[in-house]
Formats: sequence, structure tokens, C-alpha cells
Amino acid sequence: MLIIDCHCHAGEGDGLTGPWDTRASLKKFMQWSAEAGIQKTVLFAAFHTDYTKANAQTAQIVGRYPARFYGFAFVHAERDRGRIHSMVQTAVEEYGFCGIKVHRHDARISREICIAARAFNIPVLYDPTGETSTIELIATEYRDVNFIIPHLSSFADDWRAQLAFLDLLARHPNVYTDTSGVRRFDLLEMAYQRAGASKILFGTDGPWLHPAVEIAKIYALKAPLEDLQLMLGENFLKLTSKVKTKQSTY
Repeated sequence: MLIIDCHCHAGEGDGLTGPWDTRASLKKFMQWSAEAGIQKTVLFAAFHTDYTKANAQTAQIVGRYPARFYGFAFVHAERDRGRIHSMVQTAVEEYGFCGIKVHRHDARISREICIAARAFNIPVLYDPTGETSTIELIATEYRDVNFIIPHLSSFADDWRAQLAFLDLLARHPNVYTDTSGVRRFDLLEMAYQRAGASKILFGTDGPWLHPAVEIAKIYALKAPLEDLQLMLGENFLKLTSKVKTKQSTY
């Protein structure tokens, strides 16, 4: 069974406020991933003040191990305003990336990002840091764009936000989630029961969380094999299977 980790940071940041914007080293993490049976991993940059530079660093890592890694382009909705399409175009057409990463810690997701995702038919992995109301807006405004909302919407273990997100996950066909960092197993179980295996992707939020711990939550759902296959790899492949490698008008 193919196992794909859809959520892992890599490379150097330049903020020096914590591990998330200092360094995301893969040395130990990739050994842990192999031991956990994970064959492929989606990489995107650590937090950075220059995502053009950071995405190029990610591309170097992906380029060295193309059979092992996928790449997502990290963009900042405010700081990269006016050039997001060109950044994504470079990432897709030159680097072979297949998605966009956005974080509310940087700025709230923008129309420009959603339009770029539509143009290249790639998913957006957007961490809203518990701001679930935005998910309702983007899912409705951009019904032809797929959004992966990690951590059931809140890495901070905001129970209220995660509970509210379950309705959005079940109701919107273009809203998905990943399992990285979810500590409340009862909510993960509710997500599986309400939205189904086709809306859940396995992720670790590496390299800081141990992949063996993260994947154990998937197996703890005691889902049938076909559901495990969806969550552990097939859903990701479906979301990234129709990337447009030529520039689209928008």
C-alpha cells in the first residue's frame, strides 16, 4: 500500500523565533518515515521572509530525490501580492510542484492565491489557525479549487474550531483535511464518521512530529483496507492528478 505524507516542512527559515522558522532538517525524519512505512512525502518550506528563495531551496531537495518527494509552493498572501501567479507558475512548470501552501500565521488566504490554484488545477493546503469562517467563504467562492485544511483547522488544539470545522468538511465537496498534529482522537474519529475516508489525508507536520506517532492515529481508526488506502495515499494522488503545466488565463 502506497503511503504518502502530505505535510512536511524542509529547509532553512530566517526568522529565528522557533524551529518553524529556523531550520526543518530531514535527516532523522526521513529515517523515521522509512521505518514507519512511508514511501513519499510532500515538502514545503519552513516559514521564511522570502518564499521565492525558500521555494527554490525546497526544489533543490525535491530535485535530488524526485522519487521520494513532492513539492508545494509556499506563498505569503500579503508580501507576495501581485506575483503569486508567477511564483506558482515557476513552482509548477520549472520545479514540478503540485500544490500551494498558505498559513494564516503569515496572512489570511487571498483571492489571488485561489485564482492561481484554479489556473494550474492544484490544491491549496491552507492552515487557518482556527479561523474556520474563512473556510466557508473560500469553499463557496472557489468551488473548483480543492482546499486541504490541516490539523482539523487548528494545530493549537482549539476544540471549538475543530468541532465547527467538521461541518464544513462534511458539507463542502472541495474541503479536505489532513491528520497532522491532531491530538483529540475523538474529533478525528468524528471526521472519519461524518465526512468519510475520501475527505481525509494522512500528514505528519514533520520534521518536528514523529511519523510513527502520526500514522498510528490512522490505523487506530480501524478502517477497512479501502478506506486506509484512500487516507494514506489515494486521496492525495487524486487531488494532484490533473496539474496544468502550461500557464492558464484567469
